[in-house]
Amino acid sequence: MKNMTGGLFGTLLLACLLAAPARAEEVKAGDLIITQAWTRATPKGAKTGGGYLTIENKGTTPDTLLGGSADIAGSVQVHEMSMDNGVMKMRTLDKGLAIQPGKTVKLAPGGYHLMMMDLKSPLKRGDKVPVTLDFEKAGKVAVSLDVQGVGAQAPAGSGDMGGTNMKKM
Repeated sequence: MKNMTGGLFGTLLLACLLAAPARAEEVKAGDLIITQAWTRATPKGAKTGGGYLTIENKGTTPDTLLGGSADIAGSVQVHEMSMDNGVMKMRTLDKGLAIQPGKTVKLAPGGYHLMMMDLKSPLKRGDKVPVTLDFEKAGKVAVSLDVQGVGAQAPAGSGDMGGTNMKKM
């Protein structure tokens, strides 16, 4: 009986280990699928924070990420970082970020990202930050950003150690 219990326990443990790894929630909004929503922890007194996620357009028409809002921030804007003659530049995408049909756009460090302005409190590792994204067609979409460590380059468990320009269009 003791061996049977140990064998059952071992089988259950193996099944748990082989199960798909936990991942951030998937949010569907019309033809859009939003995954891997995360942010970095910020030091006390920081007034800005970045937000990162992946948006896939499974539809036949484009949509545009216009910006967003969050209770923890004064505003949420869509930004782009790029290199120009060896100088990193950041700019607000005033007309938003187009998500073309059949394409996936990744907001990640060093490329497109959400910029949370006028933070009301620090972002703490392990927390979840509710953000409402504003799309031209899909409308307002609630997502939750998982707060990773200060220097994180990708969401936990993704295996993606990117950090340069991660946009895919």
